[in-house]
Amino acid sequence: MKLAAVLSLAVSLLLPLAASAAAWDVGPPLGAKVPALHATDLKGAPVNVRGLSGKNGLVLVFFRSAKWCPYCQKQLMDMKDAPGPLGARGYKLAAISYDPTDVLTQFTEKREIPYPLLSDPGSVTIDAWKLRDIRYKPDTFAWGVPYASIYVISPQGVLKAKLAEEDYKVRPPLSAILETIDGLPKGR
Repeated sequence: MKLAAVLSLAVSLLLPLAASAAAWDVGPPLGAKVPALHATDLKGAPVNVRGLSGKNGLVLVFFRSAKWCPYCQKQLMDMKDAPGPLGARGYKLAAISYDPTDVLTQFTEKREIPYPLLSDPGSVTIDAWKLRDIRYKPDTFAWGVPYASIYVISPQGVLKAKLAEEDYKVRPPLSAILETIDGLPKGR
């Protein structure tokens, strides 16, 4: 009986910790206007949230690198089918990294990525969104990568939802993004 009571107490204490550890609150606060994008498309043209958005907004994925991060590469390939269901909901998809345009172009062509990959030279957007992964130091090749995270943004640039995990190896699947969008209040 004592063992059952101890186990029950341990579970009741650890469950809230596990739940709070699953989602990670990084980036701009919900309901805030997001910082401007200082990024370019693969041709080097500047982009902005309104121009990238569908009728209801934009799903913007911040990823570490299409060149060297296998978790990012898998995520980007797993999202190949996302434009259809997102478009049906009035959203478009784009993904942004500190990678230069030549790296992103090569990845897009090789993997037939059907949505825009954006380059953030110097991690200006990553820094404005407060997403620079501080686990990496300035003298490392990964200096400037963002925390892997996903943001649902209105065409006016207001942050409607965000999905992130502290463990960069864990990425929310498309089903979680769609569930999040479907759960948003209408007209928001």
